[in-house]
Amino acid sequence: MSEPLDLLLPRVTWLRRLPLGRDQVMLLLAAVSEALSGLDAWLAHSAGGTVRGAAWVPSIFGPLAGAALLVAGLIALRRRTLASLVATAVFGASVAVGLVGAWLHLQRAILPSGPAGQRVQLDLFFWAPPVLGPLAFAFIGIFGTSAAWEEIPPGSGRLRLPGDLRLQLPYPKTNAYFYITATGILIALVSSVFDHAATGFADPWLWLPTAGGTFAIVAATMMGAIQRPTRPDLWTFVGAMILLLAVGVVGAVLHLRLDLGPSGQIVLERLLHGAPLMAPLLFSNMGLVGLVALLPEHVADDA
Repeated sequence: MSEPLDLLLPRVTWLRRLPLGRDQVMLLLAAVSEALSGLDAWLAHSAGGTVRGAAWVPSIFGPLAGAALLVAGLIALRRRTLASLVATAVFGASVAVGLVGAWLHLQRAILPSGPAGQRVQLDLFFWAPPVLGPLAFAFIGIFGTSAAWEEIPPGSGRLRLPGDLRLQLPYPKTNAYFYITATGILIALVSSVFDHAATGFADPWLWLPTAGGTFAIVAATMMGAIQRPTRPDLWTFVGAMILLLAVGVVGAVLHLRLDLGPSGQIVLERLLHGAPLMAPLLFSNMGLVGLVALLPEHVADDA
């Protein structure tokens, strides 16, 4: 796949001279996402009262992982391989935190003492802790690991690992980013549907993330499958990502209005127990990931 920006904005050259390449921007996004996911986990667990035991793990891990990734970014200025190893270790831990958290949430949605055939009920998934919520950490770990290792030559799908080893991907890294974007949107969409299904979709606004997310998944998946996208293909994808940005912002505003209530006063209890403020912003985050995937693979050399 050729550089998407060459088709999208052939006359806008300053984007090709950014101080950071696409992978570096992805890693920065991953660092911020880890920290925000930790904050989101703390808010979600605080809604049940005092945060106890294993519930502290994602709340503490998120900010620490974000800080470690920023340190890895500084190390990368001189020692790219060491930085990639540090980042990979952080992302591996993030995947583990996400999978274990999803399993623990799943256990809360199962009735172990119930009669056979009734231990797992769909209603429980609507009211139990969100099973897909912790998977945000796992997803960050996956797309972060993809960004940690350099593709040489660009567009080959061949990642350079320590010891001069090579890992051949089934498709170029740009296409992999599109598939990862589609997967992240799917997680956000399913989580949104589960949350909103508890209200019966009574408010027409609740259909906005469902429709926008579905369209964006199709657009991102098609971009991953197309080897030589045309300009209309790329602009359709950009439009879908911009729509996701809007969906996240609108959703956060609507959630905030619902939490504030008629009086408009900020009450901590309502913020903790009401509509989750940060959940809609996952759509915006995935819109950013999709747009960053269009950036040049490497920093331009002005020499």
